[in-house]
Amino acid sequence: MGELNAIFPVEVPVSLDKGVIHVGSPKATRQNRGYMGLTRALLANMVRGVTKGYEKKLEINGVGYKCEQKGDTLVFALGYSHPIEFALPKGVKAKIEKQTQITLTGADRQAVGQVAAQIRGFRKPEPYKGKGVKYADETIRRKVGRQA
Repeated sequence: MGELNAIFPVEVPVSLDKGVIHVGSPKATRQNRGYMGLTRALLANMVRGVTKGYEKKLEINGVGYKCEQKGDTLVFALGYSHPIEFALPKGVKAKIEKQTQITLTGADRQAVGQVAAQIRGFRKPEPYKGKGVKYADETIRRKVGRQA
């Protein structure tokens, strides 16, 4: 699906042998053990991202709230006095279904998650009516309004 590069801590030896990546154990200090786990997790995420890719789904709830795609730019109407234009970074693609569902895909897990968090930050879901941008698998804790 793509190609990824990363810089790993110098203390952790990484080697490639016949298509298998080996993460060696560094000098036994607490911080180096953490670096070893970090390196292994980053490598696993990179391999999965290049082979399968990552995907985040967002939903837009609210009357008149919608999203359009113009090239590599997403244009949101989220109840503000102006539309919000968001340029997608390199390596992240968006697919919009029904103007209220956005699917972000890419090989870099961190980049896909960061873009999803930035889009959600434009209008976080509020607890009374549930209006806003939320992750597809997120549940919003609803509050009861004032009783008349």
